Amino acid sequence: MSDRKLDEETGVETTGHSWDGIEELNNPLPRWWLWTLYITIIWGIGYTIAYPAWPMISGATAGMKEWSTRGNVAQDIASHQEQNAELVTALLAAEMTVLREDADLNRYAVARGGAVFRAQCSQCHGSGAAGAVGYPNLLDNDWLWGGSMEAIIHTVRHGVRNDTDNDAHYSEMPAFADLLEKEEIAATIEYVLSLSKQEHDQTLVPIGAELFADNCSSCHGDAGLGDPDMGAPNLADAIWLYGGNRDALSYTIENARFGVMPAWGQRLSEEDVRAVSAYVHALGGGE
Repeated sequence: MSDRKLDEETGVETTGHSWDGIEELNNPLPRWWLWTLYITIIWGIGYTIAYPAWPMISGATAGMKEWSTRGNVAQDIASHQEQNAELVTALLAAEMTVLREDADLNRYAVARGGAVFRAQCSQCHGSGAAGAVGYPNLLDNDWLWGGSMEAIIHTVRHGVRNDTDNDAHYSEMPAFADLLEKEEIAATIEYVLSLSKQEHDQTLVPIGAELFADNCSSCHGDAGLGDPDMGAPNLADAIWLYGGNRDALSYTIENARFGVMPAWGQRLSEEDVRAVSAYVHALGGGE
């Protein structure tokens, strides 16, 4: 219970509360502080009247100024589109294989494409486009489906192995666990390792080479150099989409891989498809 009393030294009544013998004087609040409080309350009420504030069932009160962050964004987008309307028209009409000949248009396309890439593609390919296990590195010159401007545009527009676009790139590697014996798969792995000049068991290479010729060369080529028309990777370099060690190769051969890329032509505008293709082509690995 509170026990108020008069402080002998100051003549001010206490609040009646005591903490370890320490008591608080019931002094009035400073007037400047009170007036600041009153002003902020009045300002807060005025703000809720002027701007969107009070939550309702289907939204918030619009406020007398009818201000909206979404409205501001819409205005900024409309302004941006108006400012770049001529460049967008030119990009849509441009022959993409000679885009670099128009420095201003190419600069705009690459800048716009970079923004599209960071928003839509970086989740898989990485913010720097260096890829990850299962997601291609777009900085090198190793392309499953070709790295020319036309090939990149087709890949972006139609995607890979998706079920929404009939023109998507499609290839399917068999799961050799049901087709080859464990020993045969092991020999094939040693041959594939030899193609990329990795450490391997030379005694198994001749057997693996024969198995490779019978089962793999139709897609990857006799020398394992791959075929961009079929999406078959080059097995003779040091670039691996899912890893090139024995464990990774064993899983790939036994179970196969089936990476999917969306058909971005169904999600992006035509100008954005062209812009992001120009950006990817300009990263350094474009053919």
